[in-house]
Amino acid sequence: MTRYLLRRLLIAVPSLLGISLVLFVVLALAPGDPFGELATNPNVPPEVGAALRAKFGLDDPIGLRYLRWLIAMLHGDWGFSFASRMDVDTLILQRLPATLFVIGSSQVLALMIALPVGVFSATRPYSIFDQIATVLAFIGFSLPTFFTGILFILLFSIYLDWLPFVFRADIDATGWHWYWEQFRQAVMPVAVLGLFQGASWTRYVRSAVLDVIRLDYVTTARAKGLAERMILVKHVLRNALIPVVTLVALQMPAVFGGAIVTEQIFRIPGIGSLLISAILANDTPVIMAVTFVFACLVILFNLAADILYGWLDPRIAYR
Repeated sequence: MTRYLLRRLLIAVPSLLGISLVLFVVLALAPGDPFGELATNPNVPPEVGAALRAKFGLDDPIGLRYLRWLIAMLHGDWGFSFASRMDVDTLILQRLPATLFVIGSSQVLALMIALPVGVFSATRPYSIFDQIATVLAFIGFSLPTFFTGILFILLFSIYLDWLPFVFRADIDATGWHWYWEQFRQAVMPVAVLGLFQGASWTRYVRSAVLDVIRLDYVTTARAKGLAERMILVKHVLRNALIPVVTLVALQMPAVFGGAIVTEQIFRIPGIGSLLISAILANDTPVIMAVTFVFACLVILFNLAADILYGWLDPRIAYR
């Protein structure tokens, strides 16, 4: 296992280098200038703008700028935010916990919905429950997250006044009241992402369980007199989850993309909203760092999926 992890981490290094190179070149060639406002400001002399561009090396060749960024990144220096006037790593560390909390909670909610509903639908195909679950699943992943987010705000915040629609990072409370307020403000964004992913995963779980439940070894287990619950848990579900785990890992970029939209709707102070504000301000160091963090998280989730394969199917050997 250790050798396998080391080999996968070594394979991830050229992938991350290629991703960072593409991102850097695209951002360098994109229109816009972080100091463009200085050129139109009559109170700022042109020499000041030229000195700032020379200080940050914005007029150097792209290859030289990329090597300088890569060396600084390896030394822990992620750059300086032109808009926020602070280090990029400090900005990301301030915003990352909120994003990971919302995404992690939504994925747990999606699995809590998809696994029982998908398995129950597969064991009773074309029943009333299966038909209702199918209709709700199609509705769930057909509606975009920005629509369901606005719908939740109108229903639970405007009309019913149950939940706050703005996510606050500075809650003026202590003890259990602080945890309760955190739960209340996280319900809607977590539900929006979780229901969207859960609806999609329900269909995949149902399809995977239907494929496995018809195999010969399941029929043999039933002929031996094993309980149906044991057959589902020990023989059917573990093998059916292998393609589902692959799907979850491959959909992580879409999950992060949906989180960016959800953070904008509910004003969550995460790295998604940080990315949007950086794009609007042409804050290139922040854009580069945030997209690189997203790429690292996607590769990390794919590595976790590969590790889960061995737990779900003992026939898979790590060599």
